Amino acid sequence: MSDLTDWFEERLSEIMAYLDLIDGIETVVRSGVPRLGEDGPIVTAQQQRILNSGVYLQLYNLVEATITNCLDEVSKAAMRRANWSPADLTTELRREWVKYVARTNVSMAPDKRLEDAITLCDHLVAALPVNEFEIEKGGGGNWDDAAIKKVAKRIGFDLRVSRAVERDVKMKIRNDRGAMGLIVDLRNGLAHGRLSFVECGQDDTASDLRTLTNRVAAYLREVVNAFTTFIEEYRYLVPDRRPAPISASA
Repeated sequence: MSDLTDWFEERLSEIMAYLDLIDGIETVVRSGVPRLGEDGPIVTAQQQRILNSGVYLQLYNLVEATITNCLDEVSKAAMRRANWSPADLTTELRREWVKYVARTNVSMAPDKRLEDAITLCDHLVAALPVNEFEIEKGGGGNWDDAAIKKVAKRIGFDLRVSRAVERDVKMKIRNDRGAMGLIVDLRNGLAHGRLSFVECGQDDTASDLRTLTNRVAAYLREVVNAFTTFIEEYRYLVPDRRPAPISASA
């Protein structure tokens, strides 16, 4: 497995452990004795709903962190070899590199913008290799499947997932939204105070939350695999500069 895959599965296991807790609490509540242990505290409906809502926050964090890590791995790969110049990058990656070096998306005084432009010019004139840079993430708290496909296209590849996974992740669950859109909506509702934690988690069962998590996990696994292939096959470089693909066992 790739480092991206290892990282993703480790983070996902934390959410699965949380779901196990929710499942256990739901079982206790249904038993008619909603108490944790013989002399433990009573579990209220309010507490149960608050715990349920935490899944949406954890899932959104997983989505955003996964995309951030994928983009970071692309930029690291692009500067891994000292002999790769900006001209070796695809048009899309070169645009991201220029954007970072010249800070074209940052408001600044004219003299400072000139200074950054000269830095870029000096780098190109000296034919220096690609230096450290970051791909602009964007997202802004709205990382759903459409936003993920958009950022993949921006860096130069058409992100595709299997038909079954795409069907499941787009299947309407609540508020006329699929899995990814629902997570964004409820997470932002919590973050901006539009929803309370009790309101957010009041309509969910442990089974509902596990199904949601499985759909999101299946989608993100394919996203991680797509980014891993993009990196291993050097698709961030122009075709005639691509070395032999990295073997899966490397």
